[in-house]
Amino acid sequence: MRSSAVASGVLALTLLVLVAVGWPPLLSFDRSVAEALHRSALAHPGFTEVNRVLTDWVWDPWTMRALAAAAAVVLWWRRERRAALWVAGTSLLAVGSQQALKALVGRERPHWAEPVDSARYAAFPSGHAMTATVTCGLLLWVLALHWRDEWRGWGTLAGAAVVSVLGVGWTRVYLGVHWPSDVLEGWLLGWCWVVVAVLTYRWGERRGAVRPSPGDDGGAGSGGSRMGEGR
Repeated sequence: MRSSAVASGVLALTLLVLVAVGWPPLLSFDRSVAEALHRSALAHPGFTEVNRVLTDWVWDPWTMRALAAAAAVVLWWRRERRAALWVAGTSLLAVGSQQALKALVGRERPHWAEPVDSARYAAFPSGHAMTATVTCGLLLWVLALHWRDEWRGWGTLAGAAVVSVLGVGWTRVYLGVHWPSDVLEGWLLGWCWVVVAVLTYRWGERRGAVRPSPGDDGGAGSGGSRMGEGR
């Protein structure tokens, strides 16, 4: 997974630089895609309304954060305290980095004579895309550790997560409130946060497994169960 973290981080940094310096080919691509989708949104109001419902309610960042919070509460209740803190902490750090980048880059959203939707704050990166990626990634990680081998609905849930991540990115560009590169950056940064969270959690687990507990004869501590152990 380290290569995935490095690749997504490097790509996110590269895209950030290209947007910050206003690389003409990227801006031209963003503009052409956004204009084509905006024409479609104006021509198909029914489909546009479906996209608005999905982006404002089903895949809204607050919906995703509520899911992450619920997962953290369940983990805490199951006495998986460290995992609960990892889910909550990663979600909060992702939000903080997202807002910092928005303030740093200050990219304007698309402007239309006939807008079909509106949004606040700066455009880059897409908060919807990033939040959905972080939340869905963390939830799949937690579920895989606990129930992947025994729950037949795993494939369906993984598919729903992929559809949600890709779908919310589509809605943001289709509704004319983001450029395509905003969404791509949200996906890249969100995935990078997920992979870093998983890697650091595993690193902590390995350290805990080899650290002697007080009163032990040098063996690994056995005072508490670790996430996914014995399942």
